[in-house]
Amino acid sequence: MIRRTLVAACLLSTLVTGAADPGLPFQDPSKPVAERVDDLLGRLTLDEKLALLHQAQAAIPRLGIAFHKNGTEALHGVGWSNDQNDGWKQKIASGTVFPQALGLGSTWDPALIQRVGSAVGDELRGLNSENPDLWGLQAWAPVVDLLRDPRAGRNEEGYSEDALLTGAISTAYGKGLQGDDPAHLKVAPVLKHYYAYNNENRRGLESSDLTPRIEKEYYQQAFRTAISANAATGVMASYNKVNGRPTHVDSKLNTEVRSWTDQTLYNVSDAWAPHSLTDYQQYIATKPEAFAAVIKQGLDSFTIDDNRAQPMIDILKEALSKGLLTEADVDDSVRSALTIRTRLGHFDPDGGPYKKITKDVVDSPAHRALNRETAGKAAVLLKNSGLLPLRNPSSAAVVGPLADALHRDWYGGQPSYQVTPLAGVKEKIADVSTGTGLERIALKHLDTGKYVTATDGDVVVADRTALSEWDLTDWTGPVSTLRNVGNGKLLGGNWGPFNTVADNPDGWYVQQQFALEKQADGSYLVKYEGYEIDEGWFWIDEPYVTVGADGVLGMGTKDQAARFAKEILVDGIAEAAKQAAAKDVAVVVVGSHPFVYAREFHDRDDLQLGDGQKRLIEAVRKANPRTVVVLETSYPVILDTPNLLWTTHAGAETGHAVADVLFGAVNPAGRLTQTWYSTDDLPSILNYDIAATGMTYLYNRQPTLYPFGHGLSYTTFGYQGLKAQGNQVSVKVTNTGRVAGDEVVQLYTSQQESRFKQPEKQLRGFQRVSLRPGESKTVTFTVDFSTWDQTRNKWIVERATHDVLVGSSSERIRQRTTLQVRGEVVPPRDLTATTRAMDFDAYSGVKFVPETLLEGDAVAGPGTISFTKARFGAAFTARAAGTGTIEIRRGATLLGTVTVSSADWSTVSAAVKAGSGDLNLVLSEGVRLSSFSLK
Repeated sequence: MIRRTLVAACLLSTLVTGAADPGLPFQDPSKPVAERVDDLLGRLTLDEKLALLHQAQAAIPRLGIAFHKNGTEALHGVGWSNDQNDGWKQKIASGTVFPQALGLGSTWDPALIQRVGSAVGDELRGLNSENPDLWGLQAWAPVVDLLRDPRAGRNEEGYSEDALLTGAISTAYGKGLQGDDPAHLKVAPVLKHYYAYNNENRRGLESSDLTPRIEKEYYQQAFRTAISANAATGVMASYNKVNGRPTHVDSKLNTEVRSWTDQTLYNVSDAWAPHSLTDYQQYIATKPEAFAAVIKQGLDSFTIDDNRAQPMIDILKEALSKGLLTEADVDDSVRSALTIRTRLGHFDPDGGPYKKITKDVVDSPAHRALNRETAGKAAVLLKNSGLLPLRNPSSAAVVGPLADALHRDWYGGQPSYQVTPLAGVKEKIADVSTGTGLERIALKHLDTGKYVTATDGDVVVADRTALSEWDLTDWTGPVSTLRNVGNGKLLGGNWGPFNTVADNPDGWYVQQQFALEKQADGSYLVKYEGYEIDEGWFWIDEPYVTVGADGVLGMGTKDQAARFAKEILVDGIAEAAKQAAAKDVAVVVVGSHPFVYAREFHDRDDLQLGDGQKRLIEAVRKANPRTVVVLETSYPVILDTPNLLWTTHAGAETGHAVADVLFGAVNPAGRLTQTWYSTDDLPSILNYDIAATGMTYLYNRQPTLYPFGHGLSYTTFGYQGLKAQGNQVSVKVTNTGRVAGDEVVQLYTSQQESRFKQPEKQLRGFQRVSLRPGESKTVTFTVDFSTWDQTRNKWIVERATHDVLVGSSSERIRQRTTLQVRGEVVPPRDLTATTRAMDFDAYSGVKFVPETLLEGDAVAGPGTISFTKARFGAAFTARAAGTGTIEIRRGATLLGTVTVSSADWSTVSAAVKAGSGDLNLVLSEGVRLSSFSLK
């Protein structure tokens, strides 16, 4: 097991001026961290050690050690934590809520994001100073998951679909959280979620099948960047499997992740996931075996059982007694925990240099100003007919469901104040009208003629005499919410009869979601879309709203569904259009709700904006051609309109940022960090091989609406003098317009020939530069041309010609040249040596599976794996298992066949004709192949 000690900088003595007598060696800040940790470790009992492996680490009064809780959520501001002293209830932070992580990425500005991370670290320290039991200093942020599919429910949590960009932004945020003291941490950031995790439906059961090249160059790369830059103190394992093995027992947590740094890492489990190994995934037979594997494979902390560590302690003691785990294994993980706590100042007499930060810093004026700056820099101008920036309009209609509303997301805190887009525009123009642009409807049960009616109790009924009015919001896709006008509450599920008790869509199981399905006869069925319906234990596959004999609205199958008429009582779309027609300009603010249709545990099925919002845009544009659409979403949607500004849910300062951009106080320079596809016809979200599916700009074969890196400006930029030599690329960029602005200069390369399948183009560098009118700057990049050579299992630089492409998006290339990269020529593949089956050059049909429970990958049939440009001998020997055959072919020519007939791994062999060329191994169903040679 690989365990690393701190780099020399962190081992330096740290003198504490005016500190009290440190007492025991582990309390002495002048001693190296490793020495302090070893001293404390030697003083602990076994039970005390085991307790430190839990997320809620009990106090040890005899040593003066306080309670510590892992895992405060801090994705884009301090989000929430669970309260040890209040039944482990979730407590939402009130402080500075920055733009969603997707928005932070769209700034393409690591220096800015480091300032944001520092502000969040300060606020977490400030909250910790008031309640250390609640606001623990280990932050579960940033999220490094690559956004390779825009339908993934947690899209809002990631930065981009590109590994280089994600690595740069996550490194900046992590460094900001940590602070700049060489021996102490302001906050201990943990990267989420290691690794290849980008779907929510069946997330614990599905496997992300990865080829070695895609694994190394794409899914691991962003984690590697941040860890090797010492911008994080560990990783959190993800819920999914990789090549059939749960990541919580993936040995790469040790062999790969810990090799990227000389610092001690403290790796943690995701919530409940150690139990999932036996209970949900059923991958390991018993709890002691599973928990022992979690420790031995590289995790140091169990996020399970709320604040109750004793069940975990009992299981680990059983593992120790059975020899599944040693106390030395326990010591390794405890040493990781104590190292991070020492660096946080937990054992310093004065609490360390960051202890002086108090709650006064939370939501400070400086942080509010930074939030407004960040939200403005994150906004992306997608289209502009010339209307923007707005030039002194005399009046405006600001309409739409998000015109005067801001919504927090699952991993966000609660802003202490809100500036909505309406409020932001009102600061610029005196004459402003507004409206939600929603349809106010009644739902009439066609069988009885009664109307869906909210009561004073906890049920919703169909009543002939009372007519309840409902504001219908079609958010994204087919999913809507229905807010009762009378009591202001949302229609929601309640594990049976429906109610109106919720102010907002919220909670783990968002039960305020419905889809109105229009039938051929014009009637509607109302489908219930609460998130719990995705659980295996939910009792109806497709639940619909029913009306009982007593009039109570309940839930049943589609065959039992009630038929309703949708009666429009107030046409909010027509009212919004009427307002727009009377004003100089119209601003339509539409988008998603962060809790509705997509979020953790729920993927989207499509990329559509809700029908009502699309009709609102069309009506307002028809009424007033001087219309701007502000699209506020957590993910890409399909929307094309002449004047379109996109922003994530950008926190308390959203309205100021939107108005700043609309009126030209901020020249937009945000850039998309994902490809926005123009079709819903995308490959399966469960296929992680982006080279095969053509997903992301790297390999894209889908129609695009807006490309990766896209974003417009109110000025223009010229590119001149592109030069490329060695690994250096430079280009001069000039502001050729009339106003100051930022340009995001993007460098891509495309390798003309390669031994390996390479991306169509790949981001190799970027810089956001600020230029006054007429000003020029020369931007210089240093390029790493490394590629993964699966034929020899190492990183190399390949001798090749690269097209060098510089521009303002992946598809708007402004200058190009070619560069001869000096590297090595990959020799013919030597299959006389033992070769892993997984190190193929191409594959078809096969699955990737564990070789053994905890180690190695293998290939399972039916299907073919190919090894190209190879030389091989006449004696085929393979390590295989199962029942079936392996055909050895040179191209299509059959060279020989071996039969596999053992459930356990065994050696099989056959004589073939030696030669060279492309070798294909065809595996029948039921066969697994680990390695082979042709000597």
